[in-house]
Amino acid sequence: MSITTNSPLLKTNITSLPLIHQGKVRDIYDIDANTMLLVSTDRLSAFDVILPTGIANKGAMLTQMANFWFEKLKNVIPNHLTGINPQSVVKTNEEKAQLGEGDLSRAVVVKKLKALPLEAIVRGYLVGSGWKEYKTQGTVCGIQLPPGLQEASQLPEPIFTPSSKAAVGEHDENISITQVEALIGKELTAQVATAAIALYKQAAEYALARGIIIADTKFEFGLDADGILHVMDEVLTPDSSRFWPAVSYAVGKNPPSFDKQYVRDWLESTGWNKRAPAPELPVEVALKTSEKYMEAFEILTGKKLTY
Repeated sequence: MSITTNSPLLKTNITSLPLIHQGKVRDIYDIDANTMLLVSTDRLSAFDVILPTGIANKGAMLTQMANFWFEKLKNVIPNHLTGINPQSVVKTNEEKAQLGEGDLSRAVVVKKLKALPLEAIVRGYLVGSGWKEYKTQGTVCGIQLPPGLQEASQLPEPIFTPSSKAAVGEHDENISITQVEALIGKELTAQVATAAIALYKQAAEYALARGIIIADTKFEFGLDADGILHVMDEVLTPDSSRFWPAVSYAVGKNPPSFDKQYVRDWLESTGWNKRAPAPELPVEVALKTSEKYMEAFEILTGKKLTY
């Protein structure tokens, strides 16, 4: 089935399991005391608002890309995956169809963890809100950087710049290390920062060898019952990262990206006030976004998702 004819799944309906939470992209269902079902829909959010237009095949791509990275980076830190087949935890054929199967699965069974109340953002390049702050203050999230850097400059070292984890429809806000320490303690803050930067460095090195620059990304972490830190939710997808094609990279300008920046740029051009409801995406914008996601997936994983 082609990208153009595969209808996006905007909402799941798994009646055999209790719905715990519906996020910007994922629907989460309760399985038992230790596990839950995490389903990636084809919803897309921009500026923290869920768009009315879905992106075909996005949920399966996000799930398969995250699974790829979880496996590749398991030497750095444990992750939330259980290895349980999602098809085994639902009952009807209709429910199983919503989850997809094999390489087209959009679902995973994950450990229940105590989520930490922050987004662990790692920046390797000077772009976006970081560039805006640097131009006026010489800092990014209050971290002093060397003078003379340009837009899209690679930072001397990746930096950890956490943000608050906002509810659906609200905006994440940058918070200081001191604020994070007040939330989760100094020791755990240091552990999160170390893990986030290690994950980013290993992934960025791998991606660069395949022609993709990971400019920045965000991770989420949680603790298991023994207090062991795990990386969770999703990792290093076009939803959570800024991917640039290395071939078009040049210091001094923001390169075209494989992520949802294409959608953000279109939304900005409409004059939308960045509050719900968001406008419908034109067919060509939705299609181009789906193609961009798939291109990044294929370059990084070496696999194709055949529909």
